Amino acid sequence: MKKLFLYGLIGMTFFLGSCKKFLAEYSQDEMRPGSTEDLTALMYSEAYPAKTSLETFDVLTDDVQNNPLVSVNGMPIPAYLTLLQTGTAMYTFDKTMFDQNNKLASGADSYSVLYVRIKGCNVIMDYIDKVKGTAVDKKAILGQCLLLRSYYYMKLITLYGAAYSAPGIDPETSLGVPLILESQVKDGGVSRSTLKEVYDQIERDLIKSELLLKDNYSPSSLFRVSSDLANALLCRFYLYRGLDSDWDKVIQYANLSLEKRSTLTALTTFFNSAGNVSSFGLYNSASPEMIWISTSTFNTSIFPITTDLRSLPPYTVSNDLTQLYDKGTGTSNYGDLRYLNYFQFSIFNGSRYAYATAKQTLNSGYGSKGFRVAELYLNRAEAHIRKLLKSGNESDRLAALEDLNRLRQSRYDTRNTVYLPVNIIDAAPLYQFYQQERRRELALEDGHRFLDLKRWGLGVTHVYTGLDDVSTTFALPANSPLYALPIPYTATLANLSIVQNPR
Repeated sequence: MKKLFLYGLIGMTFFLGSCKKFLAEYSQDEMRPGSTEDLTALMYSEAYPAKTSLETFDVLTDDVQNNPLVSVNGMPIPAYLTLLQTGTAMYTFDKTMFDQNNKLASGADSYSVLYVRIKGCNVIMDYIDKVKGTAVDKKAILGQCLLLRSYYYMKLITLYGAAYSAPGIDPETSLGVPLILESQVKDGGVSRSTLKEVYDQIERDLIKSELLLKDNYSPSSLFRVSSDLANALLCRFYLYRGLDSDWDKVIQYANLSLEKRSTLTALTTFFNSAGNVSSFGLYNSASPEMIWISTSTFNTSIFPITTDLRSLPPYTVSNDLTQLYDKGTGTSNYGDLRYLNYFQFSIFNGSRYAYATAKQTLNSGYGSKGFRVAELYLNRAEAHIRKLLKSGNESDRLAALEDLNRLRQSRYDTRNTVYLPVNIIDAAPLYQFYQQERRRELALEDGHRFLDLKRWGLGVTHVYTGLDDVSTTFALPANSPLYALPIPYTATLANLSIVQNPR
């Protein structure tokens, strides 16, 4: 027997309530759209991220620190106590962090959340040839669904699989995630495909989606995918795969995407007439550097929306991160404006501290996930540096510095001070500087730091203070098996064929 909606695979219901007016029931098990217009409406609802809550696992990284809670009248502030408990399992690198007994942040079961969206893509693609509509419209739908499914699989494999080029990893045998490529699957469990099989499928689908979208679709807004995004995601894909043969591909696809959109937001434009920084974040539809805004959902799983001045929140932006920014010399020169623009600030005991990301526009509901032009410059710079480390070619050093300085010039306070370009001669210090620059730029955004730590083979140390006011140090060692996150218990219960990651 076959079922349309993969109920047995991930144990979640595929709700079509918002799309019933577009569908006609024609059997006990299936619902059928009748036209490309119906299918497009269904795609917007069930295949696009929309308001999907998805954890980015910043709490696992060195961009977040834990703070002791201050008692008020002998008790912790209730909202802060809840946040502390929500982040504890992940912050302390508990190997059972996604098991049933732990209190978890909203969206922390990214595995199931992403497969629901993949399921939506597959259902729509399976119906393309069964509905009325033009060939152009059908190709446009197919291109969007292939790109979105690739995006979800890229998230799944980078979270739940080993780093492709990590020491001791054989992509042909190392387990990835189940590859589900059609809506009708046989009852029973679906085993995990290999790392290589998943990466190969993502690559094929992104290349195909770029061709389909380029010739058949122009997005109506930044919330819709495009051929430019396909090229940008291919650039990210080859960076994550990280083979020696991939660095030229990173550069190739960065170039293709930057040919269409290359403008960076000058952070000096965020000053108002009084010389104060506005709340006009990078993630908004007017931003010149946005390629795609994937969701309008804020990630407030461990960061409070507002702060209580009687205590620091249990988790805030780490001092380790904020110390990387050049604070300038005063109000006439704030130096690296990312410090003022990328974080929300509050006051505690007379001191100002950064406690959460501010890359979204706070009053418009935009999130901080998607793809920005800044990432393309960073990806291309890393590719040139990786080549430089191998060959010592001077042209790669100069190309990397050009990309880094172009990005930094848009981020520095140049109202009264000329930006001074960075010039680093040796490859190893340049690589280290690049890694810090990437961290400064992409901090607390779409899970970049966790994946960078993973693929670079770096470790993390956390100091955690519980309700007993005792501080304990926890470590996530470099190349730890835990960088392939444990598959949540909800998935292992629903699919008995899934082999759990080593932990």
